Amino acid sequence: MVQMPAMKRVKGRAPLSVVVAIIRGLALAGVIFTEDLRSLTVVTAKEEKEKERKRTSLPAGTRTVLTLPEESVTLPAEGVTPPPAKKPFDPTRCSVTEGYWAFDRSKKLLYTDQTCPFIDRQDSCQRNGRPDSDYLYWDWHLDDCSLPRFDPVAVLEKLRGKRMMFVGDSLMLGQWLSFVCLVNSVVPYTARSMERSRTLSVYTAQDYNATIEFYWAPFLVESNSDRNIRLEAGGRILHVDAIEAHARRWSGADILVFDSYVWWMTGDRIKTVWGSFGDDGYEELDAWVAYRLGLKTWANWVDSHIDPNATRVFFMSISTTHMRSEDWGREGGIRCYNETWPITRKGYWGSGSDRRMMEVMSGVLGRMKVPVTLLNITQLTEHRRDAHVSVYTEAGGSLLTDEQRADPRTYADCIHWCVPGVPDTWNQILYAHL
Repeated sequence: MVQMPAMKRVKGRAPLSVVVAIIRGLALAGVIFTEDLRSLTVVTAKEEKEKERKRTSLPAGTRTVLTLPEESVTLPAEGVTPPPAKKPFDPTRCSVTEGYWAFDRSKKLLYTDQTCPFIDRQDSCQRNGRPDSDYLYWDWHLDDCSLPRFDPVAVLEKLRGKRMMFVGDSLMLGQWLSFVCLVNSVVPYTARSMERSRTLSVYTAQDYNATIEFYWAPFLVESNSDRNIRLEAGGRILHVDAIEAHARRWSGADILVFDSYVWWMTGDRIKTVWGSFGDDGYEELDAWVAYRLGLKTWANWVDSHIDPNATRVFFMSISTTHMRSEDWGREGGIRCYNETWPITRKGYWGSGSDRRMMEVMSGVLGRMKVPVTLLNITQLTEHRRDAHVSVYTEAGGSLLTDEQRADPRTYADCIHWCVPGVPDTWNQILYAHL
C-alpha cells in the first residue's frame, strides 16, 4: 500500500477552490433567501389587503344600513356577483320605503342653521348648542333606484311663475323651512323676501316670480285650536265636516303639499262636532274614526275644487315619533335623549307610527278622483331616533335652560326634527317627484 504524502496546510488559510465554492454557495443562498422574503412579503400584503376588503367592503345589496358596534353583520358569501348599477329614479317604479341610511361625512350641506336666517328656534339644534353633528351626514339610499340629489336651481326653474304651498302642522312647518333653506342657498340676498305670520308665511324668490308658502292647519279641517295652539288636548274640539275657512286659502296654488297626523294622536278619543259654528253638543270618537272623517272632508274638497291639469297634490305620510327607547332595545333610556346613531335594524317599526292611521290615510287617498301622490316617509323616518331636537329646542317660546336640559324626562322633544336634518330627505324625495 502506497502512502500518499500529506498535504501541507498553511495555518489560517483554506484552499482557493474551497473558498470559491463557499462564496458561490453563500451568494446562491442569499438570492434564494431574498426571493423567498419577497415572495413572503407579497403574499402577506395580499392577505392583509384581502382581509381589509372583507372587513370594509360589502356589496350595496347587503349594506341596508350601517351597523352599530355592538351589532353583528352577516358577510356575503365568497364569489357573490356585485349587484347591477341602480336604475334612475322613476316615481312609478321606485319605492322610497326600501333602502338604507349611509353615513357620509364628506357630504356638503347646502345650508346650516347659521347660514339660513329663516329657521325657527324650535328646530335650530346646532345653534341651540347640540354638541354632536353626525346626524347631519346620513343619506337615504334606495335599494334599487338612485335617488337624485336636491338641486335648488332646478327646483327654482320648475317653480318659475308658480305658487307652491305646504299645509299642515309644526312638522310640516319644519319641512317648509327645510325646503325654503335648500332653495335659498342659491338665491341672492337682494332677490328674496320672507313674510311670516301665525297662519300664513310666504317666501318669494323674486327673480323667478315664485312663492313657497306655509299655511297652518294641523287637522286640515277646522277646530277651536287652529288659532289657540296652546289649548290643551282635552279642550280641543274638531269640526270634522268643515274645511272652507282653511281651504279658501289653498285655491290657486300650483303645487300643494299636505300633512296631518300627530295632532290626532294626543289621546284615544277626540271631541267632534258637525258644522262650522259652535262647539256645543260634541261627541267623542275614537281617534282613527275622527281621522277618517276629517280626511274624507279634505278629500271631498280636493276632488271638487282642484283641477289636476293645473295643480299637483302631495300628501306626506306619518312622521315617526321616538317616545319609547324600549322599542329599539335601549332599556333605561329616556326616549330619544342622547341618541346619536340611527336604528339599524332593517324594517324596524316602533310604537311611534300607528298602522291603523296609515291604513286610513292610504284608504282615503286611494279612493279619490283627483290623483294625490302619497310620499311615504314613514319607514325611513322610523330609523332616525338620533335626529330629533331632544333638549336642544324651546318650550313655551323660550330656549330650554341648563336646568331644563338636565331633565330630559320632562323636556326631551322626540317629535320634532332638527333643521337641517331628516326634513331635507323628505324634500329630496319630494323633489324627485316634481
